[in-house]
Amino acid sequence: MRRLILLFFLFVSVGIIAQNTEYSIVVKDIETQLPIENATVVIMKTKQILLSNPEGKVTFMLTGGSNVQVSQTDYETVNVRWTSLNGDQKFVVYLKSNDNKLDEVVLSKESPEKILQKIVSNSIKKLAVSSRLKVYVREFFMLDNKYSYYNDGLVNFQFAINQKKATTTLLVEQNRSYGLLETDVSSDLQGYNLNNIMENYYNLNYFDPVLNSKAKKEYEYGIKGHSTNKDYYVMSITPLNTSKEAVDTFEIIYDPIKKLIMEFSIVITPGTAAAMEDITKIGAKNITKSVVKVNYRFDGTDYYLLSSNEEIGYNLILKDQVKNIQVRNNFITTNFNKQNFTYNESDVFKEKSLFNKKNKILTNYWDISGFTATEEEKGLISALDFKM
Repeated sequence: MRRLILLFFLFVSVGIIAQNTEYSIVVKDIETQLPIENATVVIMKTKQILLSNPEGKVTFMLTGGSNVQVSQTDYETVNVRWTSLNGDQKFVVYLKSNDNKLDEVVLSKESPEKILQKIVSNSIKKLAVSSRLKVYVREFFMLDNKYSYYNDGLVNFQFAINQKKATTTLLVEQNRSYGLLETDVSSDLQGYNLNNIMENYYNLNYFDPVLNSKAKKEYEYGIKGHSTNKDYYVMSITPLNTSKEAVDTFEIIYDPIKKLIMEFSIVITPGTAAAMEDITKIGAKNITKSVVKVNYRFDGTDYYLLSSNEEIGYNLILKDQVKNIQVRNNFITTNFNKQNFTYNESDVFKEKSLFNKKNKILTNYWDISGFTATEEEKGLISALDFKM
């Protein structure tokens, strides 16, 4: 009997140890005590990747223990031992700024245009690897400045390389959609084309306007050292003619040794010519805002998309009114793997957006899949859920 009791307690203890426990980490600046957004948190045991939200917070589930690595471009990388985290399910990690102040102009025998061609070409080549990404994707929709719809999902992109270009196959693990849309704009609010947007990130199609032969006459290029990271340079590309219908401004953070793009952002704003008139044709879309920000991660020999944020705003011209529509899309890679998965053709998601897919909720994946919603975002999602 005593032996049975001991075995019972042994099994209970093992069960407790093996439990999946939720942990939260908040990343802050050690000097200002302010939260750090877009810090990369890697759970070393599982290789799960998380990104801190505007509150500096990440949330994850873990069985047992694991050391954690926290990094951000402007700060020194910190490795946190599990013994520091163990027993404290809400832990604050403080990062110290690199503070290199190296934003002087970089002089080079090569023109910035040639340098850009090389880093874009090399980055595409490095990205062109058969692999898969597990990605948490979400979209917010606004109609006439009011949040009207939301969807998110945990998906897998599998990459195939065809003539040095990446193409993707998309499988959806889980997803949810909340909110109501008006019938007259629902056909327009389809969200971003998920396969298309991912292929653009891997084939770097965004740079086509500044790589063509006319770009030198249309844009001004400049290169500086990164203000807080001695390993990176920053290339800025600004249009010479600001009276165009849309003006693209580029900023590219890259590693000059590896010749790899680490981050890039593109801001597209309406032209500044006072005489310019909006298109008034029914069905026309007059852009009011467009922002693209993309981050990549280099880990040993692996180079892949880390995160992205795209926002677009436009006025849709209808027969008797104008509707302002805004869409915000986020990708956060939570796991990278060079081992392809097997699937049936019937499992492939062939629609453009999760907007088109029926809800499939198996777990609270949104809390532990790479990017934790802020309290404000949780309130917005709950309000839209209430409308269903």
